[in-house]
Amino acid sequence: MTETSDIWTGKASSYDRARPTPPPALLDLLTQLIHMPHPALVVDLGSGTGLSTAIWGERVERVIGLEPNADMRNEAVHKVEHHPYAAHIEYREGIAHQTGLPDGCADIVTAAQSFHWMEPTTTLAEIARILRPGGIFAAYDYDWPPTIHWELDQFTQEVSRKLVQLVRERGLPQNLKIWPKDRHLDNMRESTHFRFTREVLLHHIEHGDATRFLEMTRSNAFNNQFQFTEQEIGLDRLSSAALQFLGSEPLPWYVSYRVRLGIK
Repeated sequence: MTETSDIWTGKASSYDRARPTPPPALLDLLTQLIHMPHPALVVDLGSGTGLSTAIWGERVERVIGLEPNADMRNEAVHKVEHHPYAAHIEYREGIAHQTGLPDGCADIVTAAQSFHWMEPTTTLAEIARILRPGGIFAAYDYDWPPTIHWELDQFTQEVSRKLVQLVRERGLPQNLKIWPKDRHLDNMRESTHFRFTREVLLHHIEHGDATRFLEMTRSNAFNNQFQFTEQEIGLDRLSSAALQFLGSEPLPWYVSYRVRLGIK
């Protein structure tokens, strides 16, 4: 994952501005399932700029975000300086399948919009090692695009399909490995590390205008890897559509999360 993480270099500020923050209901759900309103330790794998880590500050004794990319990690460290629960939040350089953490230390392990970058067999074995018995692992991702305006959604889906087509035609760079998100739950079940698994859906409302929408669209993993023009993938038409349908006034974004759960 270390080489793969290089694709995020130079994107930390943009990523942090545009990407959504996980819904508070996720924290309520995970803590309820393990019968611990205030867990002792949460470990957030592939923590990026800390959007999925700092939300735990008020709820836990300690949360550790592990992130291999220095730019993303530095952004997270800078932000946490002003967090009211900064003393509970820690960021470390690290990779998901070699955390360096003690056996059975974590009540909760999360991977937010990141598990598809991790080799599942070794990562799930490491997660099982650091989770205490009865602890929970949650791999969660949001659907793209968020539901905002049906015509804008339609344009965005066209761009996404074109991007996938071009990536397949040109081939992924050798240093870039991605595992399919729709296999997360199967991989968790097949690992035999968890006595109970299931998927749940959560929804969250954020607000954004055309500028945020386009910045989020551009904050993907492929911009630094391929020299796609905006015309090739239809970003020029999507930009026009975003300005037409969103403009400069923030509108509600209905963000849907798919949460894959495993109880050790």
